[in-house]
Amino acid sequence: MELHILEHRVRVLSVARPGLWLYTHPLIKLLFLPHRSRCKFFSLTETPEDYTLMVDEEGFKELPPSEFLQVAEATWLVLNVSSHSGAAVQAAGVTKIARSVIAPLAEHHVSVLMLSTYQTDFILVREQDLSVVIHTLAQEFDIYREVGGEPVPVTRDDSSNGFPRTQHGLSPTVHPIQSPQNRFCVLTLDPETLPAIATTLIDVLFYSHRFPSDLLLTSSSGELWRMVRIGGQPLGFDECGIVAQIAGPLAAADISAYYISTFNFDHALVDMKHREVKCLAQCHTAGQCGTRIPKEG
Repeated sequence: MELHILEHRVRVLSVARPGLWLYTHPLIKLLFLPHRSRCKFFSLTETPEDYTLMVDEEGFKELPPSEFLQVAEATWLVLNVSSHSGAAVQAAGVTKIARSVIAPLAEHHVSVLMLSTYQTDFILVREQDLSVVIHTLAQEFDIYREVGGEPVPVTRDDSSNGFPRTQHGLSPTVHPIQSPQNRFCVLTLDPETLPAIATTLIDVLFYSHRFPSDLLLTSSSGELWRMVRIGGQPLGFDECGIVAQIAGPLAAADISAYYISTFNFDHALVDMKHREVKCLAQCHTAGQCGTRIPKEG
């Protein structure tokens, strides 16, 4: 397996819901006019509390400072796991990387953010933790860092901060999980259709929130997913092991899952037809340890 450190240097931001009007123009530019921006990494997640943006430095320049905008202090690097054949790990792969990536990083006290997509999963780590990440994962993966669009092999010796000491005895913090009644389809958009349906998608994102079912691609099996939220209070960015506490039990039970981190909370999507939500709640209790997320109720 290969671990790729992508070129993007990402900032994580929160836009308060009352301030969305101030950012509508730059968001439309980043989403629908890529030729007018040098932004190469952009994610927007709406929750009942706010809008979370994960955006590279070029995209960050497009967003004016205001009282509605919160910016996490750290700069984050983006990791992606792929096979030796070059094919990306498929969408529900947060389960597949739980043991090989998420758990080892938690053991070395590396805080991570997760962003699952239709085709692959991105792991975000703070730039300052890169040396620990390399040393921790070098035995399991062939590691490459993108430079000018080309993958360059990375070794432990390329890390400048010395070999990190393993920090055993990770003390898990119990965070409540909430499972409101909801159903999600995981969708992907054919990029060639974007110009033709830009107006529809603007309506989807900012107004009606109804997806045009005939223009989006879904998995052939047509799964429905339940979203659960991790955290009763904002989680912050310093705590380690939050993703591991959720992904680990799911991996042990061989349950596929998507995982989405936001500015305040984490969210997992599990397949509804196999009662994974109940399993997730039982595992969590026993251990005591563009996405729209609906309001609870």
